Amino acid sequence: MKKEQLAAQLYTVRAHTQTPQDFAATLKKVKDIGYPAVEISGHAPIADAELAKILSGEGLVCCSSHESGEDLFNRPEAVIARMNELGCKTATFPWPGGIRFDTLEDITAFASQLEQAGRTLKSAGIGFCYHNHHMEFRRIGDRTVMEILFDAVPSDFMSAELDTYWIQFGGGNPVAWCERTSGRLGLLHMKDYVINEQNEVMFAEVGSGNLDWPAIVKAADSAGCNWFVPEQDETAGDPFDSLRKSYDYICESLMQ
Repeated sequence: MKKEQLAAQLYTVRAHTQTPQDFAATLKKVKDIGYPAVEISGHAPIADAELAKILSGEGLVCCSSHESGEDLFNRPEAVIARMNELGCKTATFPWPGGIRFDTLEDITAFASQLEQAGRTLKSAGIGFCYHNHHMEFRRIGDRTVMEILFDAVPSDFMSAELDTYWIQFGGGNPVAWCERTSGRLGLLHMKDYVINEQNEVMFAEVGSGNLDWPAIVKAADSAGCNWFVPEQDETAGDPFDSLRKSYDYICESLMQ
């Protein structure tokens, strides 16, 4: 992992991206922390041309954008146009809200939608990733939904955006999943996993929880991961402080 492969997930600071002015101010703060790139998610509707201008103004790369299933499955041409406007090479399916995982037939039908989206994007030179949560670690027969999806969709048309917290929360192994997605690991969401004083599972800054980051990063590097993306869904304090703490730990403890 190298510093130029780091990207801040803007979902962490989504409360500060609800107007174009706030979005611009947020990108400046992210750039000042040291991040060279961002992944877009959770912002208010802002014209693509204006987003592109703000990104360019701060000298930040858009490594990926979380795009809705509605757009990816029904309006892929709009996604392609947006990616081209932003200079972004990857569109990511963010989460399977409303998708049924009750039967193998349900999952196979969903996998077909994912494959078609990936085929369409690839034809336009855009990569496609799938971002997991915990529900993909539900078992259907002798395999998890996650295994079924990545077995069903060829690597040419879908790569992985693995989320370390949600893999752990779902009972999976982040290192093993980095290894399993070797050659198709586009991005790694770096998100720590901690138990608080009330014995509840909580999100935490990278290096502040229980995950084995040296092993995870080593496995992700070996898998050919393109982008390493700190994210924290919820923070106890200032979310910019959380992005900074993760950045500092990564640069001080995990860099090659």
